[in-house]
Amino acid sequence: MKRSLVVVVAAVLAGTVEAGPPVLPFERDADPVHQGRIDELVLNRLEQLGIAPAKVCSDGVFVRRVYLDVTGTLPTADEAQRFLSDSDPDKRRKLVDRLLQRDEFVDYWTMRWCDLLRVKSEFPINLWPNAVQAYHRWIRTCVKENVPYDRFVREMLTASGSNFRKPQVNFYRAVQSREPQAVAQAVALSFMGVRPEGWSKERWLGMAVFFSQIALKPTGEWKEEIVLFDLEQATAEAAAKTLQTATFPDGTRAKLAPGQDPRKAFANWLLAPKNPWFARAIANRVWFWLLGRGIVHPPDDIRQDNPPVNPELLAFLEQELVSARYDLKHLYRLILNSTTYQRSHISPTQDSRGEANFACYGVRRLEAEVLIDALCQISGTREQYSSIIPEPYTFMPEDQRSVAMADASITSPFLEKFGRSSRDTGLQSDRSSRTTAAQRLHMLNSSHIRRKIEGGPKLQPLIHWSREKNEKAIPELYLTILSRLPTDEELQVVKAHGQSGSGRVLRDLAWALINSPEFSFRH
Repeated sequence: MKRSLVVVVAAVLAGTVEAGPPVLPFERDADPVHQGRIDELVLNRLEQLGIAPAKVCSDGVFVRRVYLDVTGTLPTADEAQRFLSDSDPDKRRKLVDRLLQRDEFVDYWTMRWCDLLRVKSEFPINLWPNAVQAYHRWIRTCVKENVPYDRFVREMLTASGSNFRKPQVNFYRAVQSREPQAVAQAVALSFMGVRPEGWSKERWLGMAVFFSQIALKPTGEWKEEIVLFDLEQATAEAAAKTLQTATFPDGTRAKLAPGQDPRKAFANWLLAPKNPWFARAIANRVWFWLLGRGIVHPPDDIRQDNPPVNPELLAFLEQELVSARYDLKHLYRLILNSTTYQRSHISPTQDSRGEANFACYGVRRLEAEVLIDALCQISGTREQYSSIIPEPYTFMPEDQRSVAMADASITSPFLEKFGRSSRDTGLQSDRSSRTTAAQRLHMLNSSHIRRKIEGGPKLQPLIHWSREKNEKAIPELYLTILSRLPTDEELQVVKAHGQSGSGRVLRDLAWALINSPEFSFRH
């Protein structure tokens, strides 16, 4: 019989079992029920390739997965148990709806947008703390109120005013170079999924004209700047001639009226329902955020020679978003409720095209912020975050969740080691999901993790061994750390370890679970 990786680790601790192939409490035995057009399009493509899809994931996997993907948090033991015990056949859909209303959803998706929009006070972005707080608060409000995505983007592209009082203007300040071409490249990367190297110089020059008349003026307040369309400069003879060369990325020459802010003309072009880039880019990015791989991959490299693996699927998501008036929650629900999203991570094929075509859920490591918040949640401990440049603050409150922090300049050794986004460019590669030896050693051997396990107030009641309580403590540890109940074989291994006379069995179990790939990876 196959055994889970957790069983192997625990068995090695007990010295009773040699390592072998893993058991998989991760799938449902029942045949999947396809939910709609997404599943139809994915299955059509898989049939063309001759690839079988994975089974649907178990309830234990789903509850953990959807909490992490929607809220960036683990379910509590009570929440996991309640979901596992629920016999309602529609409980997955209802859970998705509940999670989309939670404050944790707002914090987590605000973090995603802050990565993309480069919300950072210090070098090389240099927004400075007051502007970071204002910008983050505005982004968070938009996520909370589910502001239509086209309105969200329009407000950034056309905003003028103080970077403290009109937070949207910080989009233009969060660019390393204030040159028009650099601004144009930031716009294309953020809202069209196009990298700077993706177009010719001539194409960038034509687009840069739309952002050539932006002025930044200081005020008497420290670090405050006014961002505005410089009408006086735009009406000068030389600038007027330059504006006549403004060209949209599709090659169409813009017709700008005298005195018209060219940013508004560009926004009107970009946000038109039939624009070939706008809805496609965000539909592809949301798919990437939820499934770990874009239909066009990477999600910020949309170009002619990097086509989507499933063009019909991407076109469907675009159409759904436009039809829903750019309601992003509509897109989240559509994807989260699909069987494609709910498939197991265990692929039945060795064909590498299976994962690329969504035959299974993509396994990936938890983000640095999510991982440390999960460790703090299960242990009841706190972290310290600080900036090496105290301008105007150095330390954050100890109860601050990492996911909810506004500023990428506020950090910790753990966040740096585990690849938190630098927010330097807005590229997906600013965040590292690579697993390193230093990360593994930190989880296995560091005093930081040991203190959380041995001294965490939430784990303390569970890890002190007694024969009378282990029947309840073992399932509780599994629910707390992995959001599922142990298999029969896992129970036997842990009990065998306890019968060996060790008084550390529950502490060892907590350590084994925290160090299992099942804890540190989405699956």
